Amino acid sequence: MRRRDILAGVCSLGAIGGAGALAIRGPPSFGDGPSKTKTGNTDGAESTDTEPLTIKTIDAPGSEAGEIRVPASDQPTFIDFFGTWCPPCIEQMPALAAANDRIGDDVLFISITSEAIGRSVTKAELVDWWEKHGGDWLLGLDPTAELTAQYLAGGYPSAVSIDTSGRVQWSDTGVKTADELVAGIEQALEAGTNA
Repeated sequence: MRRRDILAGVCSLGAIGGAGALAIRGPPSFGDGPSKTKTGNTDGAESTDTEPLTIKTIDAPGSEAGEIRVPASDQPTFIDFFGTWCPPCIEQMPALAAANDRIGDDVLFISITSEAIGRSVTKAELVDWWEKHGGDWLLGLDPTAELTAQYLAGGYPSAVSIDTSGRVQWSDTGVKTADELVAGIEQALEAGTNA
């Protein structure tokens, strides 16, 4: 009986881990999706040239309900990927607010969650979380995790700066200081002026 319990526990952990990876990374691609061109950037990470996606934005402090194309073609784009379930994402919010205050007018500055609104979290819970943690800039939803799959640098929180040509100029994961975020954003701004 004990061996059966252990085997069931191990199988459950595998199923939960696989489901978590699927939720974060999305389903595997077998070559019939949009093509991506990988190129190197200034910090040695790979950048991805892809077509912009339409992202829904919601009414929240600093954000209005609507749609926006990400990445933007008329200005550099900064994306913060977060989850309301993620303690480091809460820790990241003050630095994001400071970076937005310093340089947010120069870029499309947006935080995006791929959480299933209405299933894992309600829209009201998301807005409450946003307000409680000082969010005051554009807030977007990626329910299919398509944008997240294209640009997520690793775990959560994750940040990416994309120039006006759609190339990733900087990306990193984990909690960053406002100075680190601004330096990453400036790489996308500089790429736009050097083009």
